[in-house]
Formats: sequence, structure tokens, C-alpha cells
Amino acid sequence: MSAPTAVATDTARPASLLVWRLLALLYDFFPALALWMLVGALFTAGYAAGHAARDNIAPFSALQWLLWGCCWAVTGLYATLSWRRGGQTLGMRPWRLQVVRADGGAPTLGQLWVRYAVGTVSVLLAGFGLWWALVDRQRLTWHDRASGTRLLRLPKR
Repeated sequence: MSAPTAVATDTARPASLLVWRLLALLYDFFPALALWMLVGALFTAGYAAGHAARDNIAPFSALQWLLWGCCWAVTGLYATLSWRRGGQTLGMRPWRLQVVRADGGAPTLGQLWVRYAVGTVSVLLAGFGLWWALVDRQRLTWHDRASGTRLLRLPKR
């Protein structure tokens, strides 16, 4: 798997408008949903193999929390591997967004996992970490700052 190439910073500009981030997040919801359905189907098949018919996973049980954890991890793999491969997820491509290090280089896998984890916390807190970009001087979100990465808007081809 190859790392993204550095972007010429004179042609790309910071993705200062929050709307681009939100649109990319909306687009990325659909591949994530497909991954969650796959993980859920595997859990259901595994559970059904060892239990009586019409027996469901109990709400708030350890198994249900494990399912949520697996969905979070699979979504994290999708995001971090996409960012590592080309700096973009499927949802970022139509809006020409790319994740890079603060110096414009390719981010490390560790930086990308920090970005994903802090972004998750941000979304769980009503998106406050995203809305933070509206008052930040450099228009950075919590996950941009925590991971030492930036989101650029690439020029039209």
C-alpha cells in the first residue's frame, strides 16, 4: 500500500468551509453503513448458529457492545487505509478534499488513527469538534489539531 504523495501547497488550499467536510462526511456514511451491515450480518449469523430460533442479542449486553466496537474498528480501517493510500476516502473525492500532514507531506498511520479517534469523539459530542472550525483562526477542527494533519481542497483538474 503506497502512501499519498505530497501535494503542491501552492495549488491546494485549506478546506476552510465546513460545508465541504460535512458533505464528505455524508457521502462516507454510505460505505460505512454497508460495512456495518456486513459486520452485523456476520454477528447475527454467528449468534444464530449457537442459539434457538428467534433468540435475539440482548440490548446493552457485552455482545452488543462488542458489535459496536467492531463497527467502529471496521469504519476506522476504511477511513485510515483510504487516507493512507491516497489521502482521500470515497466521500472526499467528489469535493476534492485530501488529508495531509501540517507540513504538506503524507501522514503516518498513527496520525490517521488519532484523527479518526478524535473525530469520533467530536461527532459523539454533537459535532462540537467540527463546529470548532468556525471559530478557530486557522479553520482547523479538533481532529486536525490533535493529529497534526490538515484537510486541503485540491484545485480542479
